[in-house]
Amino acid sequence: MTADASRGAEAPPELIQLLTPEGERVEHPDYDIDLTPEEIRGLYRDLVMVRRVDLEAVALQRQGELGLWASLLGQEAAQIGSGRALTEADMAFPTYREHGVAWCRGVDPVNLLGLFRGVNHGGWDPAEHNFHLYTIVIGSQTLHAVGYAMGIQRDGAEAASIVYFGDGATSQGDVNESFIWASVFNAPVVFFCQNNQWAISEPLEKQSRIPLYRRASGFGFPGVRVDGNDVFACLAVTRKALADARSGQGPMLIEAFTYRMGAHTTSDDPTRYRVAAELEAWKLKDPIERVRAYMFKNQIADQEFFDAVDAEADELGRDVRKRCLELPDPEPLAIFDNVYAERHSLIDAERAEFATYLEGFEA
Repeated sequence: MTADASRGAEAPPELIQLLTPEGERVEHPDYDIDLTPEEIRGLYRDLVMVRRVDLEAVALQRQGELGLWASLLGQEAAQIGSGRALTEADMAFPTYREHGVAWCRGVDPVNLLGLFRGVNHGGWDPAEHNFHLYTIVIGSQTLHAVGYAMGIQRDGAEAASIVYFGDGATSQGDVNESFIWASVFNAPVVFFCQNNQWAISEPLEKQSRIPLYRRASGFGFPGVRVDGNDVFACLAVTRKALADARSGQGPMLIEAFTYRMGAHTTSDDPTRYRVAAELEAWKLKDPIERVRAYMFKNQIADQEFFDAVDAEADELGRDVRKRCLELPDPEPLAIFDNVYAERHSLIDAERAEFATYLEGFEA
């Protein structure tokens, strides 16, 4: 296997891991977790369900029903583990790929599809779910999360914010500015970087000469690297980081070391810049299969359970597809609604101009 083909195939020595790719439970001196069989079954179900939603969304886009889709394939453990670490009071700030976190926060998957279908502006109330709207501008949500965390701090609330971004976003100015503000103000925020090895077509080595989690020390707060395909470790590490943030210990950077199994988005062709052997090496680290292996070995679930989860996932896929196709198209002029809280002369002029344009198509 070439150096490029094996990228990330060997676990870095500093990686926090509680469940090996073979499904063996391991201990860690600083991070551990005691999960009941019911909780483990719940995590497994979460992983399977969000993957099924993701696969259905990719299929819908390929059939022309969505304009675009950003797949989370391979990153389910990072999102479910961190998402299940949140309390109701915590606020999450996603990118455009956090479908698993959205699932944990109770957001209807069809609302996610509606955004990429172009029929809504987000589709959910951030205050209702404590899950902010998807952010397309790379890295800008980190500043929003720090500002929100500073508000929590001033309110004296027992809560924290968590913000998600990819390895490529760490090169953005907004992310580094947010690190400065969080550090200086000791803001209760957790930075959760899903290092999936590729910033679209650019490999990690073009983003940083050191492991990403080590950047945190330069800003004055701790950073850790966790096995992003290990849902147990992601849950344990994020739970502790959030607890520390809520107790006044300030920010932390979590680098979830994972891999993007699919394309960056459905407009991308990863075969043009990465080799098949790399993908095959990471398939052996599949986040769902390792939990399944652990459950089998420890008699936490039987085949009947796994069959039932698969059947539920299939039903979810059918439901999501049906409701997505039934989403009504918005009125064209609705695009101008809710741009500002009050009337704005420029928006009024643009609305009138667009209305005149549309009238030109009427018989």
